[in-house]
Amino acid sequence: MKILALSDIHGDRSLIKRMAEKADKEKVDLVILAGDLGDHDGSLDGLVGPFKEKGLDVALLPGNHEGLAEINFLVDRYGAKNLHGYIIKKGDVGIFGCGYADVGLHQISDEDLFNTLKQAHTSLGDVKKKIMVTHVQPNNSILGLGLFPGNKGVRKAIEQFKPDIHICGHIHETHGIEETIGTTRVMNVGKSGKIIEL
Repeated sequence: MKILALSDIHGDRSLIKRMAEKADKEKVDLVILAGDLGDHDGSLDGLVGPFKEKGLDVALLPGNHEGLAEINFLVDRYGAKNLHGYIIKKGDVGIFGCGYADVGLHQISDEDLFNTLKQAHTSLGDVKKKIMVTHVQPNNSILGLGLFPGNKGVRKAIEQFKPDIHICGHIHETHGIEETIGTTRVMNVGKSGKIIEL
């Protein structure tokens, strides 16, 4: 299975067109958009359509710049899949997630984020590989540069559910950086995106 994951697009439609071309060329099975999709005025036009025009499946969740209303609009309009508290299974891979962050209009507490992930994780059942997707990074992580505390609920979920991969974004300055927490490969995919093969 091959995934293109990216976050923190902030309305960059030319980037989306390039990423849709890349996803098509790389023959990815799924595109994951891990929050902060819209631009400063909240417009989401042109941010999912280019992927769907290539016949690609798209899964997404809200960041701290959009809410569930905007995400559900994209789900209804494009047939994208909402990962906020939900799961997707592709073959023997299970994907679960929770959106929002610790700052901005759309915030979530550490406890609520963990409980949302826990409920989704419980629905996964028996899968060979697990991918957890959040917008915010775990606390005590190099992905926060020591300046941004991150979310304790994300950290707890990584430690308890032991996903093979954790995808996040939120901190622009650390996009592209990876670390390992326990047995989990944790990555801030950011605007530059990442091709992940399982």
